[in-house]
Amino acid sequence: MLIAANWKMYKGRRETREFLEHFEPPAGVDVVICPSFTSLAAAVETGRTIYAQNVHWENQGAYTGEVSPEMLVELGVAGSIVGHSERRQYFGETDETTAKRAEAALAAGLGVIACVGETEEQREAGEMEDVLRRQVGVLPRHDRLVIAYEPVWAIGTGKNATPEMCHHAHSFIKSLTDVQVLYGGSVKPDNAAALLSQSSVDGALVGGASLDVDSFTAICRAAIPS
Repeated sequence: MLIAANWKMYKGRRETREFLEHFEPPAGVDVVICPSFTSLAAAVETGRTIYAQNVHWENQGAYTGEVSPEMLVELGVAGSIVGHSERRQYFGETDETTAKRAEAALAAGLGVIACVGETEEQREAGEMEDVLRRQVGVLPRHDRLVIAYEPVWAIGTGKNATPEMCHHAHSFIKSLTDVQVLYGGSVKPDNAAALLSQSSVDGALVGGASLDVDSFTAICRAAIPS
């Protein structure tokens, strides 16, 4: 099981150090922490497995505000999220740019968590499988690529897919490509065990519930193989 914490635009260097000093990942669970860019160095210094929240597809150039794969490698970062629904919604990320970011990161030796998922309107219109087929279809095939299924309607809304809905989406993604698939979408301590018990679920990408050390620890414990 892989449990990844996406801290979004929270926690500076001090809070990052404090969290990681108190966090003890349980045995048998792989844990990745994804802090903001300004906290990456502090997180790497703790010896944990650290991913960035985004990465550009060029190693250098006139791309103000972006960070290259080579910069992450030099810093000691192990990988990056790409294509998160918030990047797609607020910053114009597309399937094509998500694929470019993934390809560049993988080529640089980084791991990648590529996010896919449908909006509420797309689900209600019966388009979930079409959306997932399109989003997954552009991604590279690689043994360091992990896909996170995050139904957009469940991100930061308090809603979450039922275990059955989650299993259906994950099984469909796995019919398209042979990768680990994480679930992301309002994962919390009280629903983590039910979601992670699905045979098609290989872990979780945790947002808000990963900001509290006790909450995130509880989710990680729910992932311990029985």
